[in-house]
Amino acid sequence: MREFVTDLLSRHGDDVPVFSHRDTVTHGGLRAAVAAEAGLLAASGVGEGSTVAVQVPPSFTQLEVVLALWTLGARVVSIDHRLTPVEVEVLRGLCRPQFTVRATDGAPAVFRERYELVVSALPDGVPAASGHRLVQFSSGSTGTPKVIGRSTASLIREVHRFGAAEGMTRHGERHLLLNSTAHSFGLVGGLLHALAVGVHLVFAGGRSAREVLRTAAEHRVDVLTGLPLHFDVLGAEPDRSALRSVRGAFAGGELMPPEVAARFAAAYGFRVGECFGTTETGALTMDFAGVTRPSVGAVLGDTTLRVRDGLVEVALDESPYLSGDDGTRYADGWFRTGDRGEFDARGNLVLLGRSDSLVVVYGSKVDLTEVEAALRAHPDVTEAIAVYDGAIEAYVGTTGDELSAEAVRAWCAERLADFKLPRRFHVLRALPRTPSGKLVRNPRALAAAR
Repeated sequence: MREFVTDLLSRHGDDVPVFSHRDTVTHGGLRAAVAAEAGLLAASGVGEGSTVAVQVPPSFTQLEVVLALWTLGARVVSIDHRLTPVEVEVLRGLCRPQFTVRATDGAPAVFRERYELVVSALPDGVPAASGHRLVQFSSGSTGTPKVIGRSTASLIREVHRFGAAEGMTRHGERHLLLNSTAHSFGLVGGLLHALAVGVHLVFAGGRSAREVLRTAAEHRVDVLTGLPLHFDVLGAEPDRSALRSVRGAFAGGELMPPEVAARFAAAYGFRVGECFGTTETGALTMDFAGVTRPSVGAVLGDTTLRVRDGLVEVALDESPYLSGDDGTRYADGWFRTGDRGEFDARGNLVLLGRSDSLVVVYGSKVDLTEVEAALRAHPDVTEAIAVYDGAIEAYVGTTGDELSAEAVRAWCAERLADFKLPRRFHVLRALPRTPSGKLVRNPRALAAAR
């Protein structure tokens, strides 16, 4: 990873812009900042094979620290800055880093360019025992996170996949990146792809539609990427003129609900596309133009997918799990994504829901994604989750105070057979999400949020 990142940092001229927020960082400025951070980290004892947990809010500083660690040959353990101390301790216990790098002050709800950092050595930490130079964690949306390792070869292949993908940002273009750079898509499809091909990354100061649209208009961005929640917000408060320079947009990191995609297209006059992948594998398919929905697009180059027993599997050289794998997800060179799917006549992948979304109620199979679709169709429902823990339970979010559980029940009773109807309904102002923005699907965590 050291050689690869050093090469990426040297590819473009000193005056070429690479990051923008309020200020702009050029490639020359980035090289100087990364070298300075690397010197400070090395003075703290970080070197080849060191394991370093990075818990820095999205910022220029965070990106520079990650690159600096890779130029030193260290393993980056990416920890979301929004996690509580208890959650962080759980992750540290799973991977035992030797050092932590964190911001000295609290993280605001908006992007900030710079943070003061503190580097701490952990006495019980252990060095990397393998060549994995990026460690992340499964979302924990359905339970305890797993430790996921990405090798240098795996990351390089993914960067090449993005570079070859039809529609992906090209040299000199501006990419408004709403995805977190603490997570897989933001790091690889954002940071590393930008360095590889010379893309100018732009960061918004907040999640609000007004702030995102202001940033897009000010920087005349070419491509916009984010989570479905970002496109949902933009579709609810549209300003078509603010995105007049945008040639395309797609969701990366979580699947796009069809109704959100349709609302965005109606508001802005162009479709939002889709990039499907997992933390374990990186990006797998892409439909940049959003024209193949309900599929998630064609399989990206150098990737081999198959559907076996109704589940999507990916060919991998090794298990992506450094711990926590029970042997059911990786076997004989194939990783089971946990997604049900099929290929359409054109070879595009169509996802049919998570494997844990298919449950048996009174002897009949029920697809919880069908229940969720009925819930989301209610005009006052903004988000919905259906879970099964002995019985189907429905959780919906709403922006108003008028919606009742009985009203949602009556709505579903007209649209779902009795055996598909949830036993209990819960109406909340907002449903809980994981730090990466995905809706939580753990029945116990949902019950605690009531």
